[in-house]
Amino acid sequence: MFTTLRRSRPVRGLAVLSVLAVAASGCDGSGFTPGGGGDDSPETTAAAVVEAKLTTNVKPGATAVPVSTVLRVSAVDGTLSSVTVSSKAGKVTGRIVNGTRWVASERLEPGARYRMRAVAENSDGSTVESITPFATQALGLDQQTYPSVAPLQGETVGVGMPVIVTFDLPVTDKAAFEKHMTVTATPNQAGSWRWVSSTEAHWRPRTYWKAGSKVSVDVDINGVSAGGGIYGQEDRDVDFEVGDAHIYKVNARTHQMKVFENGKLLRTLPITTGKPGFTTRSGVKVIMEKFETRRMNSETVGIPAGSSEAYDIDDVRWAMRLTNSGEFIHAAPWSVGSQGYANVSHGCTGMSTENAGWLYSISRRGDVVEYVGTDRPMEPDNGYGDWNISWASYQADSALG
Repeated sequence: MFTTLRRSRPVRGLAVLSVLAVAASGCDGSGFTPGGGGDDSPETTAAAVVEAKLTTNVKPGATAVPVSTVLRVSAVDGTLSSVTVSSKAGKVTGRIVNGTRWVASERLEPGARYRMRAVAENSDGSTVESITPFATQALGLDQQTYPSVAPLQGETVGVGMPVIVTFDLPVTDKAAFEKHMTVTATPNQAGSWRWVSSTEAHWRPRTYWKAGSKVSVDVDINGVSAGGGIYGQEDRDVDFEVGDAHIYKVNARTHQMKVFENGKLLRTLPITTGKPGFTTRSGVKVIMEKFETRRMNSETVGIPAGSSEAYDIDDVRWAMRLTNSGEFIHAAPWSVGSQGYANVSHGCTGMSTENAGWLYSISRRGDVVEYVGTDRPMEPDNGYGDWNISWASYQADSALG
C-alpha cells in the first residue's frame, strides 16, 4: 500500500527552473521555438523526471500490528536512501538491499507506538519521503514467553554440558523458535537441538565438546510467534567456555572410579554404589550442580521416615548432583570399609572424605561420569542425560527434522 508522500527538491533545482522560465518567454534568435518538439524542450526535460514511489507492509495509522511483523519498505522508480523506525520502546534497525528495499533486522515490542520514516531519491536528485505511524498489539504476561539459558554468561563448563533453553510458557510452534536459536562453537562442532518438552530445548554437539571450546548462544525469539497466541519476549545472548576434558569412569562391579583429565588417568578411587533395591543407573551422567555440604533426607527419594532404610543427614560433604532423581557423588565416611569391595549405598556414589574433596576441587558443572556394571539404565531426561540418546534419535527430536 502507498503511504503519505512528501516531495522536496534541492536548491539547485530552483536555478534550473529560472533558466527555463526565461527561455520560455520568446525566441532566442536561434530558431528554437518552445514546445516545438526539440530534445531540449522544457517539457521533455520535465517528463524525464520519474518520481519514486514508496510502499510499506504496514498501513499508516494501523493499530494492533502483530509484534511478529518484520517491517519492510520498497522504492519503485527511485533509490531508497534511508529508513528510520523509532518509538519509546526503542529503535528498530534494518538494512537497505540493492537500493530498492529495506528489511528490519528485529521485530517489534508490544503495546508501542512507532513512527517509520523512509526517504527515496528521484532521478533528478530530488527526494520524496514517507511517514508511517502505527501501533502494535498489547500483550499480557500470559501471552509472552521468556527464555532462560544454561550455561550462564562467562561460565566455564565440562565437555558434557548441554545448552539448555527453558521457556516459562509452552511453545507450540517449535520450528519457528528453533529457526531463531543458534549455537556457534570455536572450533566448529556439529550439533543439534532436541525438544525435551514444550518448554525446554537442549543442544549438544555430536560428541563431547572439545576442551577449550568457546561457544556463543543466540536465542533471537523476541516477537516470534510461539503459537496459541503466545509470543517470544526478550532475546538472550550467552557466551561460555569449555574447560579441561574431565571424564570419570565408574565400574559398579569393581567398585572403582577412574578419573581422567584430557585423556590422562589422574587417580583410581575406591567407591561404593547402590545396593540391591537401590541400584545405581548405568549410562552417561553429567554433573549438574555442586554443594560443599548438603542435607540428604530419604523422604525426598521416596523412602519414608521410620522405614528401616530411612536416613536424614544434615551435612553430607562434597556433594555433586548427577540426576534429578537424587543420585550424587559425595563423601561417605560411614562406608569407607565397603568402598572398593561392596555396593552398600541407596544409589549414590560414595567415597572417603579426602577423595571426595579432591574430586570436588577439580570438578565443574558439565563434567562427565560414565557408569557401567549394573542392569539399570540411565533415563535420557533424568538430569543432563542427553548423551544416552543416539545421535540419529537426538537429531530426530529437532523441530526442523
